[in-house]
Amino acid sequence: MHPSAIHPHYSAPLLNGLRVLIVDDNQEDRALLMDFLGLQGCRVYLACDGQDGIGKATAIVPDLILLDVNMAGCDGMTACRLLKANPVTCAIPVIFLTASSRPEERVRGLEAGAIDYVVKPFDLDEIRLRLVVHIRANRYRATQAAGSPGVDPAAGALDTRLFDTARDLLLARLNETPELATLAGSVGTNPHRLNVAFRLCAGVTVFDFLHQERMKRASRLLSETTMDVQAIAELVGYGAGRNFATAFRKYFGHSPSEVRQRRSAN
Repeated sequence: MHPSAIHPHYSAPLLNGLRVLIVDDNQEDRALLMDFLGLQGCRVYLACDGQDGIGKATAIVPDLILLDVNMAGCDGMTACRLLKANPVTCAIPVIFLTASSRPEERVRGLEAGAIDYVVKPFDLDEIRLRLVVHIRANRYRATQAAGSPGVDPAAGALDTRLFDTARDLLLARLNETPELATLAGSVGTNPHRLNVAFRLCAGVTVFDFLHQERMKRASRLLSETTMDVQAIAELVGYGAGRNFATAFRKYFGHSPSEVRQRRSAN
């Protein structure tokens, strides 16, 4: 579908003013999405590859990122992991753009932190509807966490308190993996309710949050200190260096030793 075929009555009021970063190395695809989303009232920003996308996402902090999977250099999977590891960009929803419909690629993308996939060639109405669905979901979670009008204020305050208290306990002992029931009991709730609080406040489960924080702490230590890799692995809960290296590569797309090599080169 060409942008000229899109009529103003297709616009979705919920998308008006939404800041969307499009990261795609195909100029025609970037132009198509830019024209279409502009008609929806979105404020659109463009990046031509993964590294450019990371830089612009950090500077702009958009409301949502449309990220192509297959790009030269820094591909979409790597860019997504790096975005999710950065405290500035970790909460930005990422939707992958891909020409592949293989289930294994979709799984890899979701593991990297994406919330959805759109398959090329684009159906622009599908893109509009997917954006609306995810923006509604994000705003609902935000109102739940903040106790906005229409939502029980006590429930919002409880979610925040449970999340803040459990988060502090997890961050204080990143080398330990607590039983979920034990952690929930220590903050005065049950496992299911604690996971609900984490999903509302952080968008992930308790143990997904713990994994993300371990990887982010490890990345900082590798980049900013001279600590031995094995010592860093143990500090973030990995007794075996090989297991740590595997988890780190799966999360970031590169190994701990590569981080150290880049640090030495600089």
